[in-house]
Amino acid sequence: MTAVVYAVEVLPKGKLGYYAENGEDIKPGDLVIVMTEFGPDVGKVIKGPKEMGIEEIGTELKPIIKKLVEEDLKIHQQNLKDAQEAFEVCAEKIREHDLPMKLLHARYMFDRSRLVFFFSSETRVDFRELVKDLARIFKTRIELRQVGVRDELKFIGGLGLCGLPTCCSTFLREFDSITLKHAKCQQLMINTAKISGACRRLLCCLMYEYNFYEEELKGIPEEGETVIYGEKSYRVQSTDVFKKTVLVVSEEGEMVYLPFSYFRGDENASSQ
Repeated sequence: MTAVVYAVEVLPKGKLGYYAENGEDIKPGDLVIVMTEFGPDVGKVIKGPKEMGIEEIGTELKPIIKKLVEEDLKIHQQNLKDAQEAFEVCAEKIREHDLPMKLLHARYMFDRSRLVFFFSSETRVDFRELVKDLARIFKTRIELRQVGVRDELKFIGGLGLCGLPTCCSTFLREFDSITLKHAKCQQLMINTAKISGACRRLLCCLMYEYNFYEEELKGIPEEGETVIYGEKSYRVQSTDVFKKTVLVVSEEGEMVYLPFSYFRGDENASSQ
């Protein structure tokens, strides 16, 4: 079972949501109203129309409510302006309550039925009094949503170790689970300070070339392992995935470069 859908971005560089067509002429770049977990919100169409399987979408498929017309756009622009002012008020209230939280983003639902604040924190925060203050000031339902440190950079941006804007604030919408095995497989020095991003988590880009290294190193012994060559034992010193060679050293200090093919069943492969 399939449906014609559009990929819609609601939060900046956030995960794309898929919504069914509603009969209007909609194209990438259009602003549309969609139903989110917080209520009706404005999003930007990124891709579509596209035919996808219902199981591939993974969530209950909802239709796009409508494409913004001129009157809707005025309401949206006013909501954006008011949300920025609400952000400043909330930040001041956070300081007054001395709460250990960093405010990141504020947004009104299109119908102003809810005002949502996104924040990050190293600890759990008791913000009940803050919510009461905000509800009294803005006269609407208040939602405070805590996000992780990786999501934090999506809102505030930053520079990566490469000197370019962080991937998460430019194009990366979803995060993979990154572990030290990804760095080890790519023969990187295991120094967390050098392989961690501004979010203090392992670099997302460790995933980009991981599949290449994993495929190329299949059947290749790891550094420190013992291998047999010419009836002698050698210890693996290093591996060059681009030259496809493994440097092995005997107990006598003899160094031999063995091609990857030696470890993949070609017994006649000669040393280099």
